[in-house]
Amino acid sequence: MPAKSKSQQKAAGAALAAKRGDMPKSRLQGASKSMAKSMTKKELEDMASTKRKKLPEKKDS
Repeated sequence: MPAKSKSQQKAAGAALAAKRGDMPKSRLQGASKSMAKSMTKKELEDMASTKRKKLPEKKDS
């Protein structure tokens, strides 16, 4: 599933880095922390690889 905003894409990238072991899980906070717990590595890869050019900074509610 692609990311719906730039901030969501960034959070997925941070969660993916922690899952891979490139970054300590203790540095995660907020959305990236919950993403790391609830999503698979493949789901995080799909979301983090979303092109950011046309994404809004934050998703409208």
